Amino acid sequence: MSQTIGNMTESADMVRPRIAALKHLDEARLQEFSAKLDAIGKRVMDSRGPADERYIRRVIFAQRCLEALGRVVIFLGILYMPLFFVGAVILGIAKIIENMEIGHNVLHGQWDWLKDPKIHSSKWEWDGVCPSKQWQRSHNYIHHKWTNVIGMDRDYGYHVLRMSDRQPWKPVYLFQPVSNMLMAIFFEWGVAIHDDEMGGVRSGEKSLKEVMPKVKKLLKKIARQVGKDYILFPLLAGPYFLSVLLANIAANLIRNLWAYAVIFCGHFPDGVEEFTPEDVESEDKARWYVRQILGSANIEGGKWMHFMSGNLSHQIEHHIFPRMPSNRYAAVAREVKPICEEYGIRYNSNGLAWQLFTVWRKVFRYALPPRAAKQWAAD
Repeated sequence: MSQTIGNMTESADMVRPRIAALKHLDEARLQEFSAKLDAIGKRVMDSRGPADERYIRRVIFAQRCLEALGRVVIFLGILYMPLFFVGAVILGIAKIIENMEIGHNVLHGQWDWLKDPKIHSSKWEWDGVCPSKQWQRSHNYIHHKWTNVIGMDRDYGYHVLRMSDRQPWKPVYLFQPVSNMLMAIFFEWGVAIHDDEMGGVRSGEKSLKEVMPKVKKLLKKIARQVGKDYILFPLLAGPYFLSVLLANIAANLIRNLWAYAVIFCGHFPDGVEEFTPEDVESEDKARWYVRQILGSANIEGGKWMHFMSGNLSHQIEHHIFPRMPSNRYAAVAREVKPICEEYGIRYNSNGLAWQLFTVWRKVFRYALPPRAAKQWAAD
């Protein structure tokens, strides 16, 4: 008997690899754990309805109003200088909501069931320099399938940072605290150039001619975003071009720093595990669930924290149910955590400050040669 799970094939009689964290569970208990998560997912997905639709439509409407308000307040800065700063903050918040709670989740197909082309994963283009289709391939179809598998998940360290002793050390990693800072500042640009085919050009595996269609789409998207934020709106301000330009740069910086913090705290803090290709050979759905849980971390906080993070503060729930509407994650998390505790599977959840601190600590520790990094850990 066999069945397909995503791109993974499950066969009842094959020998499964054993992730260390699962040694205490026999096969029956592991499959029982998986069945409970399946039941949660099915129940929630079957219950999607008008309340969910009202939620996403209201969020989109509110975000567009907030963006318009931010741009208006920036222009009012012509009359009263401090409003340049206020408008930049409002616009930055609007960009965060568009990227996190709307764009990221729409592009995951969370709202495809509405069958509305205006908010469908195949049509949505978000506010950032990375084309949606390019991001979907590298994120939805690579990162979510091979989460934290060293050498297969390109999002693990983004081919820039060493975040595990399983990654070979190179002298260039000595500079990764600086690389990390630059990644936070220019996060949307890092997302744009972080692509498996672009990486193939840098490694010599692909020619520039092979990826030129993708390069052209990327350049077109960059031109659109740069033209909107850094040329069109500043030009409308006439002699105040520079002030409006700086306000728009500040808004994008606010969005980039927040997106970096949320994404890194969901993937790289202490306690998050990484895996080898051998760990995922013949992986079935139960083990895929466990790998997603062990390879992710949640950020604790209130409703506004969850909303402004695009509900990626529930990174664990997002990784096990990536197509579930994000407004359901908070309730689902209250069910998933006790199940993990029942079966002895670590559920990594902590406050934003602590998660971010441990991320930065790893950035500095793994910048060092292995012997020095081990001494750091021992101290």
